[in-house]
Amino acid sequence: MKNATPHSRAGGLFTELVLETFRFNGRLIAAGDAMSAPLGLTSARWQVLGAIALDDKALTVADIARRMGLKRQSVQRLADALVEEGLLLREDNPAHRRAPLHRLSKAGERAYRTLDEQQAAWAAECAQGIPAQRLADALAVIRALRERLEVTSER
Repeated sequence: MKNATPHSRAGGLFTELVLETFRFNGRLIAAGDAMSAPLGLTSARWQVLGAIALDDKALTVADIARRMGLKRQSVQRLADALVEEGLLLREDNPAHRRAPLHRLSKAGERAYRTLDEQQAAWAAECAQGIPAQRLADALAVIRALRERLEVTSER
């Protein structure tokens, strides 16, 4: 069924962007799952490792969830599994007794480094033939829209 509600030109393009983003996200998850599967990981677990690696410090589950735009409960389940598998270390948080900090273990650092190298090669291949300025423009638009959604969801 076609959308019966009329859109402005910008609103219609935004809706198309949202739908394309959903499809793109599905492909990203599938690609991430394929890259991380040989290490016994999934895209979701890789995201948790990445949030910590990219911040380069121990984080709480809530910190990870905020940085990655995920639900705290799902990050908690993932963090618990990664601790059990020895990829994350859990330590006391002096700032908040009930919110422990999580950091990468040596095995987690190795796994993340391996995936980071694979992702860099994959990203170069995916970006081949697309001018860097077009990618920068796309990034700027998506970032601006995300920031706008963050502001509107806080109201």
